[in-house]
Parts: sequence; structure tokens; C-alpha cells
Amino acid sequence: MRKELLPNEQVIVSTRAQPRALFWPVLVFVVVPATAAFASAWLSRGRLHQAFAWADPLWDPWLMLACGAAAVWVILFYSLPRVLRWNSTRYILTSLRMVEKRSMLGRKDRQYSLSTVRDISVQQTLLQRILHSGNITLDSGHFGSSAFVDVPEVIKFRNLLLEAMRELPKTELYRGNPGQDDELRDFSDPSLPWELREGESDGR
Repeated sequence: MRKELLPNEQVIVSTRAQPRALFWPVLVFVVVPATAAFASAWLSRGRLHQAFAWADPLWDPWLMLACGAAAVWVILFYSLPRVLRWNSTRYILTSLRMVEKRSMLGRKDRQYSLSTVRDISVQQTLLQRILHSGNITLDSGHFGSSAFVDVPEVIKFRNLLLEAMRELPKTELYRGNPGQDDELRDFSDPSLPWELREGESDGR
């Protein structure tokens, strides 16, 4: 990320989504192989034929193989993709931008210039409140809005966002996303949030 920063831009915080998304993938990763191992051991002792007299003992090796294959399939196609998706997604707040980076197989970046943000809202479910996470929505007016899901320590993150917006340059506010047309906005524009329209110096 450092080599992608704009001039005078600094990283404030970089984090992943709240790890509660890993609960079921990790649970499945532990339970499914254990269940497959137990079933294979049960079959290897001839318990299937004892329980069902009509069962052919020649089925046991194939059923043991099926148990192992099922466990591998569940791990590869359920647990592993979800863990990789969580690990490859980062939320990065800089002094100028809010960035979401996804780099699992391909790469997808989503970024918002803080100077275009008109409103910040936080939504939390009961579980998210317990875990101190939540969804942050940035509204940029005609630029649209975007939600960042399950941000950890969401209240602290929102406060960092507000602080970064307050620290934006007062005379040169970018319009649009970084890397596009860097047009200057008049600081006296009444459409700007009131925090960005203070006429006097704040003393800093």
C-alpha cells in the first residue's frame, strides 16, 4: 500500500473485517475431518456388517474412501474459500481515502475520496454490538454511496474517519476519486459538510 500512496498521504489504519465470519468455516474444518476419521475407524472394524447383516464387507474400503473424499471436498470448497476471502480483504483508511482491497485470485480495489463524503452512517445488529463491529456507509451524494461490512471497532473507526476528514487541507479539497481529475473545490461551496466550511482557522 505504501507505494500506492499519493503525495502527502499517510495510512491511518489498516484492518480486516471482524473475524466472526470465520466461525462456521473453522467449525466445519474441525468437525468434518473428525467425523470422517471416526466413520472410517468405525467401518474398518466391520461395524457396518454387524449393524446391517445385508451389508457387504467389500463395501468398507470404498465407504472409507468416500468419507475421506467428502471431508476434503467440504474443506476445499467451503472452508478454504471463506478463510481466503476474509484474509484477502482489507479496509484501509488514509489521510485522503477510504480503500477496500480484495486480492484473492484477481484484484479488486474500491476507494472513496474523503473530500467527497457527505455523510457517514453506522449500522449494527445485536451480535455486531456485542462484538464491537458494524457496517459503515459512506454517502458521497451524486458520487453514490458504499458500505463497508463488519468493520471491527466500528465506533473508533468512524471517529478516525471523522478526524481524517477534519484534517483535510482547507484550501485544496479534491473532487472525485484519487487518480482521476484532481480539480480543486472552492472551500466556500455551501454543499460541503459544515465541518469543512468553517471560515476561521481552528488554531492547529
